[in-house]
Amino acid sequence: MALSAGTKAPDFTLPTKTADGPKQITLSENFGKGSTLLLFFPMAFTGTCTTEMCGISNGLREYRALNAAVYGISGDNPFAQEAWAQKESITVPLLSDYEHHVARCYEVAYDSFLPQLGLTMGGVPKRAAFVIDRAGVIQYSESNDDARALPDFDKIKTRLKELR
Repeated sequence: MALSAGTKAPDFTLPTKTADGPKQITLSENFGKGSTLLLFFPMAFTGTCTTEMCGISNGLREYRALNAAVYGISGDNPFAQEAWAQKESITVPLLSDYEHHVARCYEVAYDSFLPQLGLTMGGVPKRAAFVIDRAGVIQYSESNDDARALPDFDKIKTRLKELR
């Protein structure tokens, strides 16, 4: 069960790869400035993840207008994330939770991802969304065991409007 609304968001620092090189992103650096939308997704280069991150990239201005920083988080390494972002024109900052610590902290890690295919990848993040307010408290939490199910972005935007 994912961390629930009203819970203090666990802080973290994760790497991202930008055109300017590697960079470390710390969640708490957003506190006091605005809201944060964390979007956990299982894997780069997969259909639903591409649909989600491309859709968010296309609507990034709307999230910024709601005073929200948006981050995609997966267990992929930053170089794979960068290659995927370039291939698909993804502009959302992608954070690498390579060791799955953050997914476990937010309680959105699969025990075993795609076992029906004979894969036993534990720790892969479920598709999940968290809205965190400027005080660092989770105000919206959604997680789905079905990796093909996208978050309810209408509810997310409504919550962000309320926090603006």
